[in-house]
Amino acid sequence: MNVSVTPTTTTNATCVTIEKSAISDLLMSVYILVFIIGLTFNVLTLGPIWQQMRRQNILGIFLLNLSFSDILFIFTMPLWINYYNQDHKWKLGVTSCSVAGFFYYSNMYISIFLLCCISVDRCLVVTYPLRSKTHRTSRYAWVQCATVYIVVVVLHVLVLVNDNLTDAHDGENSNDRCYETYPMQRPVALFNLIRVGVGFLLPLLVLALSYWRVLATVGQSPGLSTQAKRKVRLLSFGVIGIFSFCFAPYHILLLARSLVFYLSENTSPEV
Repeated sequence: MNVSVTPTTTTNATCVTIEKSAISDLLMSVYILVFIIGLTFNVLTLGPIWQQMRRQNILGIFLLNLSFSDILFIFTMPLWINYYNQDHKWKLGVTSCSVAGFFYYSNMYISIFLLCCISVDRCLVVTYPLRSKTHRTSRYAWVQCATVYIVVVVLHVLVLVNDNLTDAHDGENSNDRCYETYPMQRPVALFNLIRVGVGFLLPLLVLALSYWRVLATVGQSPGLSTQAKRKVRLLSFGVIGIFSFCFAPYHILLLARSLVFYLSENTSPEV
């Protein structure tokens, strides 16, 4: 996006004007596709998932909670589509900006950690089929899902309560931004690094180790055909690939912005 920095004459603050650019149009197009495809896919899969859940299928319970989180996440898309269409002008008020950000971020990380739960569950089923059978109950699945929801929501409520709404929704100098604070502040940069580590790299490691264990166990199984082993291998790589495709770009951007902030702060001349 085009960003112009203009020093103000009345304060020591810096006014940053975010102008319309091709990147904004690209983001708007991506969000429109995510909304249409995501909502359609989740609605179509609700029926089969519900049938599996009624049969006390453990995977069905995980998928139902994952689908519910995805739908809540998708319902924030029209707000961000309108935001980019209005040249980074929110125009909906401070409270709606914070609430939209809360649902956007909390449900994104709920989805990430539910995917971790599913991958670990699949790993246990394949690696320890008899031992895990006694522990894998519907209560076991609901407790895991509830724990993920509670922990992520509580953490984001704390962030929301302690959030500086003026920064989240900057109304100075006719700016009407939502979670686009320039220049970045130190607490924001630190929080971004924590999100990258705990919210992306750690889950990616869990997925990689779980499916590596699945592939190792399946590869040593004499009862499976070569074609069946190939399907498991493709499925494992597919899950990790889709996870990386969906969540890596956003977290790479967070990491890059935070590192640039710390580098620029360390190299800035003393006054």
